[in-house]
Amino acid sequence: MRTVHILLLCILGAALLSPVVCNSATGPDDCCFSFYPRRVKKDLVKGYYMSDHRCPRTGVVLMTQKGRNICVDPNLSWVQNIMKYVDEKTF
Repeated sequence: MRTVHILLLCILGAALLSPVVCNSATGPDDCCFSFYPRRVKKDLVKGYYMSDHRCPRTGVVLMTQKGRNICVDPNLSWVQNIMKYVDEKTF
């Protein structure tokens, strides 16, 4: 009888602990929820990175000389040209 009580307490403890563990999962830090609508001059961009794959929208974050981060659509041709320009400049 005593082992049944211990088993039930363990099951109850696991059931209560699982939602806490699931809610503390780490998520993406930088996501693009909207894109900057205008073009950015390529001379103002010092680097870029892609948004996390867990974000709802894929985006490119342009890092400017003044330290701003701007989310832009990676499918636009001017964004691809800036990415190519930065890649070539870093080599």
